Amino acid sequence: MAKKVKHLGDEGYTGILGAERIPKDDIRLEALGTLDEAMAALGLARASTLSRDNAPLLLEIQRDLYRIMAEVAAAPENAPRFRTIDAQRVAWLEEMLDILTGQVEMPKEFIIPGDQLSGAAMDLARTVVRRAERRVAHLLHMGLIENGDLLRYLNRLSSLCYLLELVEIRSGGIDSPTPSKSSLE
Repeated sequence: MAKKVKHLGDEGYTGILGAERIPKDDIRLEALGTLDEAMAALGLARASTLSRDNAPLLLEIQRDLYRIMAEVAAAPENAPRFRTIDAQRVAWLEEMLDILTGQVEMPKEFIIPGDQLSGAAMDLARTVVRRAERRVAHLLHMGLIENGDLLRYLNRLSSLCYLLELVEIRSGGIDSPTPSKSSLE
């Protein structure tokens, strides 16, 4: 006869990296869930990318998000052990921003997503990353995490997603994205 396995988490608590268990509606888990959503949105963008240069970049960023998640998931006493996102990693992302800024023409107004599937996927990723940034900012402001570079990384990442959207639109053969203003206005 099979032994019945006890499943943890059925009472609304879950473990983090450390001995601590926290409620599933804890703000730390909200941040982790949003980071996980950002990971999935970037995966969708990577799977649909038209630009061959974007897929390896997105994969590296997804790996960074796993590192961010590990630090956020760590109990405060364990967080330094998982700290890999630092000023150097933020500088790397800023370098990617500089490279892409030189490759695309910036629209003069807000744009409407949806000109091209992979561009729309990048825009979706951008919005989820922005939400993750807000959740991590909350943790930082509450003193639940200490590494401000996590917040800086997510901020730069959302900007990078916007530039990658523009690259994808261009890679799809569209010269300029749809502006937010209608020609009928």
